[in-house]
Amino acid sequence: MITRTTRTAIHHRIVEHNGTVYIGGLVADDRSKDMKGQTEEICAKLDALLAEAGTSKDKLLSAMIYATDFSQKDGLNEAWTTWLDPEHLPVRAFIGVAELGKDVLVEIVVTAAK
Repeated sequence: MITRTTRTAIHHRIVEHNGTVYIGGLVADDRSKDMKGQTEEICAKLDALLAEAGTSKDKLLSAMIYATDFSQKDGLNEAWTTWLDPEHLPVRAFIGVAELGKDVLVEIVVTAAK
């Protein structure tokens, strides 16, 4: 069974199948922040969406992080490792992209166990 929740005009934020929760790409609302600040905001959004799906960041399986500025990767990593328990880090890819939208520095997609 597939469950889809939190519909937007173009996708569902959360899709669940067989006890796996998929959360679509999230970006920060305050795009005046640097990559660390945008990552912190995205992590707070992830906490809320994971809770809505009945899971948590401790059950993250994977993360795909898209970023436009590799020079700010240290700030992203600082926010990421502050948010997550080192015993529950998911597999992760950090992917450089040319553009994510006006002033968007980072977009994060995650998959979690239920």
